[in-house]
Amino acid sequence: MYDSSGINVSVPPSGPGCVECTAQDGWWFHLRRCAECGHIGCCDNSPGQHATGHEESTGHPVIRSYEPGEEWFWDYRTNSVFEGPLLAPPQSHPANQGVPGPAGRVPPNWPDELH
Repeated sequence: MYDSSGINVSVPPSGPGCVECTAQDGWWFHLRRCAECGHIGCCDNSPGQHATGHEESTGHPVIRSYEPGEEWFWDYRTNSVFEGPLLAPPQSHPANQGVPGPAGRVPPNWPDELH
């Protein structure tokens, strides 16, 4: 069982890509969705680590993978993965959106820039 606080199943995601990377013309490796407000941020392997930054600035404790075919949740309070409820659609970024992304902004040496 999981702690449902920090999860709002009715809030849609903020968009197809990391909010901060998009605003800064940056790029991401994988995407994570805040289960409370729908904010899309990049994973901790990405240069910006915006999903964790969002948790640190808002206190929103739960994220879900925003990658196609991945349904896991992460609870920052317990540092654990769990299975959770179905969130408002869409469940992932578009399948034709490349990883890393977005197309045209990923540097050729991107593996060297991962955390």
